[in-house]
Formats: sequence, structure tokens, C-alpha cells
Amino acid sequence: MAVAEYIVRTKDLVKEYTMGDTVVRALDGVSLDVKRGEYISIMGPSGSGKSTLFNMIGGLDRPTSGSVFIDEVDIAQLDAYELAWLRCRRIGYIFQTFNLIPVMTALENVTLPMIFAGLTTDEAIEKGVELLKLVGLGDRLHHKPTELSGGQQQRVAIARALANDPGIILADEPTGNLDLRTGKEIITLLKKLNREKGVTIISATHDLKMIDVSDRVVWIRDGKIERIEERAQLEISVGEIGGEEL
Repeated sequence: MAVAEYIVRTKDLVKEYTMGDTVVRALDGVSLDVKRGEYISIMGPSGSGKSTLFNMIGGLDRPTSGSVFIDEVDIAQLDAYELAWLRCRRIGYIFQTFNLIPVMTALENVTLPMIFAGLTTDEAIEKGVELLKLVGLGDRLHHKPTELSGGQQQRVAIARALANDPGIILADEPTGNLDLRTGKEIITLLKKLNREKGVTIISATHDLKMIDVSDRVVWIRDGKIERIEERAQLEISVGEIGGEEL
């Protein structure tokens, strides 16, 4: 059976929230196809709907209407167990606030999803060590989040997102709490993983530095896709930031 070209497809997505007597349409008919192995950045002003779209694709929230397909499976048709299985094994999540468990070490944070997925403790530890080495934290295995810098915490979060070999990594403002230099390091690391592991990365972001590593940029405004730009078509050049090449 041939592998589908598109790993993510959304069709006519609508998401409405009721606030008192007012209905707010956060997404208004969004259709988007994401190819396997692509690096996509979803950009737009605050309140544009990019984080809502992120949550729909990740199965963290359900649309009011429309469909989300992951590997051609309509995730709205999955029961709670099936959806949990999909989120655990097919999607890795990276958040602006890192979302690490503070009482756990870096290694414990990374191995936890593997334990949930059924790996033995020894298997999880071996793989967790390798992942932390991959993101440059081989010497920080037993440090807790409070003993790590913001950039190091985000590297732990990236290693955790890779724990179960997902086909998709969803990154919600992954550089939002980081300084310029550290943010650039995280973006470079994500692109490296995209190239070397073939993982599809979808990032909801305000960070214009993401443009230089994205295959396509999806611009959202008022819950609708305003335009989609291919890498070769991007008009904004941010190849040099702070006098240094990204």
C-alpha cells in the first residue's frame, strides 16, 4: 500500500466559541494540505486563529464542523482511546511554556511518553539518553527543569516530542519564551531534525526567523487562510538577524 503524499489534511474547518450572547468564529472554513516531511509555519497576528488550527490538527480540540485527516484517517471518527493512541504515537508536541514536569529530571521527562507507549524502563532510558544527546543535553540527563536554562528546557521538550518517533511535530510558539540567540538555536535544531529524520514540522509562531527554515508559510487572519507562500516565493528576507546568518 502506497504511503499517502499528505500527512495532514484539513477540510473546511470551522471552530466557534460562545461567549455570552456572542458567537466567535476562531476558524472560518480552513482547508490546508501538508506534505509528508514538510516544514510549515503558521503565522498571523494574535487572535488570528493559528493556535486554534494547531489544536485542531493535534487532536487537542474538536472542530465545530469540517474535518482533520492524519494519514488519511478522519480523527473526528476516533473514540477517546484511539485518539489518545494517535496523540501518543503519531504526534509530538512542543509548547512555548515547555510543559515539563518540574519534579522529574530531563531524562524522566523524556522517557515518560515511552512508558505510556509500552516500552520497558530499560528501553525507554536507553532511547531517552540518545535523544537528549541528539539535542545536545547528554551532560544534563539528571537535571530538573529548574536547574536548566530556558533553551535547555526547550531542548528537553524537543527530545520528549521525539520520544515515540512521531511523523508530525506540532510546535506552538517554540521560541516565544527564549532570547534571540537561543531562539535561533532552537529553530536550527528543529530544521536539522526535519531534514535528518524526515519528521513533518508544523509551527504556529510569531517569529519571523522561522521563515528562513520553512518550506511554506501559511498566513492566517480572522480565522481564514490569507495566503500561502512557498519558500522560493517568500518576500521577507530574514537571512541575517542581529548581524549573524541564521
